[in-house]
Amino acid sequence: MFKKESGITLVALVVTIIVLLILAGVAISLTIGQNGIFTRAQNATQKWDEAEKNEAGEMNTFTNTYDKLLQNLGLAD
Repeated sequence: MFKKESGITLVALVVTIIVLLILAGVAISLTIGQNGIFTRAQNATQKWDEAEKNEAGEMNTFTNTYDKLLQNLGLAD
């Protein structure tokens, strides 16, 4: 009788390649796109830097107010 051959058909290979291309397109879009991971990371870095500057300014204001209070009370060095 005939021996049944097993293997990958051309249709299965083409379908697999198409699915992989779609997955690669989605992954690239999520990584580099307008609202992708890189864009969000850059926005988060900018917000972090702004918050750090604001906190430093508030600490300076607090320190100056505290020093003036100590001077007014006669407790300054």
